[in-house]
Amino acid sequence: MITKEELRQLLKSTETYRIERTVSTGNKDKFSEAICAFSNDLPGSHKNGYLIIGAEDDGEIKSGFKVTDALLKNIAALRSDGNILPIPTMSVDRYEFPEGDLLVCEVQPSPMTPVRYRGRVFVRIGPRRDIASEDEERILTERRTANMATFDVTPCLRAKLSDLNVDMIRNGYLPKAVDADVLATDNRSLEEQMASVGLYDMDSHCPTNAAVILFAHRPKQFIPGAYVQYVKFGGNDKASDIFNERMFTSCLFDLLPKLDTFTENSVVTTRPVPVTAFREERVVNYPREAIRELLLNAVMHRDYSSNMPIRYYEFSDRLEIMNAGGLYGKARPENFPHVNDYRNPIIAEALKNLGYVNMFNRGVSRVKELFKENGNPPIDFNVDKITVFEVVVKPNKSNTRPAEPTSQIRRHRGLIPSKTELDKLVFYCREPRSLADILSYMGYSDRTKFRNKYIKLLLQQGRIRMTLPDMPTSKRQKYVASEKAS
Repeated sequence: MITKEELRQLLKSTETYRIERTVSTGNKDKFSEAICAFSNDLPGSHKNGYLIIGAEDDGEIKSGFKVTDALLKNIAALRSDGNILPIPTMSVDRYEFPEGDLLVCEVQPSPMTPVRYRGRVFVRIGPRRDIASEDEERILTERRTANMATFDVTPCLRAKLSDLNVDMIRNGYLPKAVDADVLATDNRSLEEQMASVGLYDMDSHCPTNAAVILFAHRPKQFIPGAYVQYVKFGGNDKASDIFNERMFTSCLFDLLPKLDTFTENSVVTTRPVPVTAFREERVVNYPREAIRELLLNAVMHRDYSSNMPIRYYEFSDRLEIMNAGGLYGKARPENFPHVNDYRNPIIAEALKNLGYVNMFNRGVSRVKELFKENGNPPIDFNVDKITVFEVVVKPNKSNTRPAEPTSQIRRHRGLIPSKTELDKLVFYCREPRSLADILSYMGYSDRTKFRNKYIKLLLQQGRIRMTLPDMPTSKRQKYVASEKAS
């Protein structure tokens, strides 16, 4: 961090592109925009930017200004609340002077530009902060290509744009990654738009590995290890009989909802446990949200240059989730899970934009809480292996006998389908689809259960409509997304 003497000089500095002074303490949008602009470092100065709270426009410290612990926490939390992507590198500290306190947020230039705040690219031009023009965004995109060497941003030379689900990118992803007003006035080609979010390499004229992993029709064709292998063993080791086996080989946009549904239907189980002579409770072996979080971490942090798939193994006494690639970057066994780093920053950014991740760097803590609340033993994170990352979880001790699948008791508990699955179904129904088409797309076979769980709910919400509303049971009936769905 900067010293007090350097801070005094900086307050009076003419390098206005590096400094934003304010006495406001509650304008989070303003602070986030400043952090975003400093991260982008449009002038290419390679110098840190400073958001200084408690200083007047002329550089004088506001008399009697106090920096509270709550203000420090609020500004520090802007780093990982998921609104500034990719995550900025910054530090926050309090400086005490005779005149008053100063809160200094020091922001390092990002090598992964353009950095966006809520889908908009902010830059600093002298003392002015503004939204980047197309030319300025192009400069930042080219700078990212030159700076980054992560596997997900490198070009996939064998892939073409036609190998991707372009409609999914144009209508399903870009509107979530880029602010709607910015996208509406963006006249660039799709390739240039994709390049601005790390999905296309303009120099090589091909998609990046991230685009293939996230949106390719057949990602395994280009990246052999890009799939999840599920195996259920009958005993406690791999020598046991195999009861079930399944491979999830589609792109992440399609794979993650299927994996979530499979976990809920086939892995998470429940059984009744007597509490009193007249009352019983249903005990779940593994909390579904925790398993979902662990699988998300595996697909987000794995080493995709390895041919090893993500191993999702179920034994009679535990679950094991293993992905290629150990701790990465600044993360070490001695500081895990308090320090995190991103092997695949473009994929991590995409998962946030798609709604799979709400806040960064909270996954492990949240998983521990969920397992504790469910009564499971502590999780075993094996972080000592160099080439792989392994998680071992054990079931709730009250649920160690064969149990009925969660799918059999969901109707009794009144569980609602996940938002991810509902959004996926609505997206698919942008064109009229028959129930048979929808069942095939969503991976279901029971027409009655599916109609009761999904179709009726979406019709009630007004997100889809029948093409033949006067003949609801017609064989020619189809379903299409309504205007309300958008």
